Amino acid sequence: MDLTNIPLRSYVIFSLVIIGLSSLALFLMGAPLACECGVVKVWGGIKGIESSQHLFDFFTYSHAISGIFFYFIIFIFGRRLPIGAKLALAVLLEAGWEILENTEFVTARFREATASLDYGGDSIINSVGDFMAMAFGFYVAHKVWIWVSVFLIIAIEVLMAIMIRDNIILNLIMFIHPFEPIRIWQLGR
Repeated sequence: MDLTNIPLRSYVIFSLVIIGLSSLALFLMGAPLACECGVVKVWGGIKGIESSQHLFDFFTYSHAISGIFFYFIIFIFGRRLPIGAKLALAVLLEAGWEILENTEFVTARFREATASLDYGGDSIINSVGDFMAMAFGFYVAHKVWIWVSVFLIIAIEVLMAIMIRDNIILNLIMFIHPFEPIRIWQLGR
């Protein structure tokens, strides 16, 4: 099948269907549509019951990094794919992560091993914001030189560590093998 003859809008529609189906999956898994606090905000909190419940939050930046990362992985293995197909694959990868991230196993592990003591999973609105951030990161990686993408990843990781004492690297470390000194630092003690 020649993927280059498929119009970009078809890939975009396919990507939106993936987002819709993953949102449905999250709903069926028990995720709330929006923050159960009764307010929908564009920017949400980083701790407590509002963590990952509004459209965007500090963890949104990590999804932009995922978009950059997905772009380069897909570029390496699917160099000849049209950009629309690459985007659809990135959305599919993000959908897989969004569903996995919101399983009871992963949310419980985040609460147990990281500083995210109150983490209960994403709301569906927050998940949609995560998709938007991933698509933005993907777009940026497609449009800029690779060194700019690398700089952005480093800058975002450092900014998140400074602002909220958390980022992708710290989450991976703490998820795989928690270190008490990191946990104490993350909790601000």
